[in-house]
Amino acid sequence: MRIAVTGRDGQVATALAEYGAAHGVEVVRVGRPALDLAAPESVRAALAAVRPDVVVNAAAFTAVDLAESQAQAAFAINAAGAGAVAEAARALEAPVIQLSTDYVFDGEKPAPYHEDDATGPVSVYGASKLAGERAVAAATEDHVILRTAWVYAASGKNFVRTMLRLAQERDAVRVVADQRGCPSYAPDIAAAVIAVARNLAAHPRDAALRGVFHLTGQGEATWAQLAEEVFAQARAAGGKGAAVIPITTAEYPTPARRPRNSRLDGAKLARVHGVVLPEWRQSLARCVARIYDTERQGEPGA
Repeated sequence: MRIAVTGRDGQVATALAEYGAAHGVEVVRVGRPALDLAAPESVRAALAAVRPDVVVNAAAFTAVDLAESQAQAAFAINAAGAGAVAEAARALEAPVIQLSTDYVFDGEKPAPYHEDDATGPVSVYGASKLAGERAVAAATEDHVILRTAWVYAASGKNFVRTMLRLAQERDAVRVVADQRGCPSYAPDIAAAVIAVARNLAAHPRDAALRGVFHLTGQGEATWAQLAEEVFAQARAAGGKGAAVIPITTAEYPTPARRPRNSRLDGAKLARVHGVVLPEWRQSLARCVARIYDTERQGEPGA
């Protein structure tokens, strides 16, 4: 099976390439300049050159705060660009998997969100991703929308790596403790995406396999609890941790509002596709160990 994934260097695109190489799946990353979601006219030719069995749209405008002042760019990439990818997939007679986000919800529900809960984004980024979901669904019936949340990896810019860096610079870190979600490790997401892709390719006319699904790590945490576990794993790996000082969202103002509740219920994905991600602490331990192993290998004489 050959999968075309948009976005060359993103956390999920990178993880997809690694997982595919280890599990007999050809993953072709397609990005700028050949494919630019801000230039929809570039999309069809770039994907057609790959001749994929499945298309995964992992590219996005992900700078949540910057999107508040660059709404046009965010919508061009996350909405119009996503629609162009889905249209190209339809022309290639290939299913498309669109990665989306918990930010399509307002975060006010007291329990985890289900796929059929009412959406209500409170940020430009969330609104642009919801528009992308709708553009994909309008372009082709042969689609899966996977909403995920709190994504991190051993490389790239993410919360886990930021906490490890801050621990090297200070003894205590102030972290928001009134937002709750489900931390999700990019390699786990990649494994799930490829499992879904295989199901779609094997059952091209099964409507039950299509639609919207939630994909996150098992369990939940606040950002402060996640930080505490990052530092615990860092110490276990021989690194440095820091004390966590819990604060409120109001004490850490940002241009974009964040959902207070980012928990997504993954029961539908488990039931329909047989996909369940690991418990988040297990995956975090793997991630932190990989970060330290990589650093040690890069040391002189290592």
